[in-house]
Amino acid sequence: MTDRLPPAPHVVRLTEYTKTDQIEIIGDSPDPFGVADAGLTWLPKEDHFGIRQKGRLVAHAGLLRLPISIGEVGTQVVGVGGVAVAPDLRGRGLARLVVSAAVDHARTMGPQHGLLFCRPPLVPLYQRLGWQTLEQDVHVEQPGGPVIMPLRTMWTPLRHGANWPAGEVRLLSLPM
Repeated sequence: MTDRLPPAPHVVRLTEYTKTDQIEIIGDSPDPFGVADAGLTWLPKEDHFGIRQKGRLVAHAGLLRLPISIGEVGTQVVGVGGVAVAPDLRGRGLARLVVSAAVDHARTMGPQHGLLFCRPPLVPLYQRLGWQTLEQDVHVEQPGGPVIMPLRTMWTPLRHGANWPAGEVRLLSLPM
């Protein structure tokens, strides 16, 4: 008799990601990401990556290319957002797998930097994945005009040797 290990989870590119998919992963909460008190309006992501186990979607990360100005220079970043792991499967490396796959794809999209916003308790997770904290205010667009992002801002290089430039940071769109 041999013990068989379950197959290792693998990330797939999702053709779509709906509210039903999100509920399948993290349930039907009015504030699934714990950021409602920030009062922000968010953009949907365009590219989606997920992990299914036994037919169930258990993890997700989304991407969206966005305009940004750093100093007086206009450029683009790839925003990472909508990162979710089923509560009953947290601590098993699924966030690492799905975010890493999303970042690998982001490297093919052109911009030099990835950007994400997260609650402070999640900063150590993203640091373990190679993300760095941006220690300055980031202005983001909102329906009523620009506001300072109340969540932590983190970035990662998408090109070898890419460093975050100096200067005021303004996301020229709603956040992702």
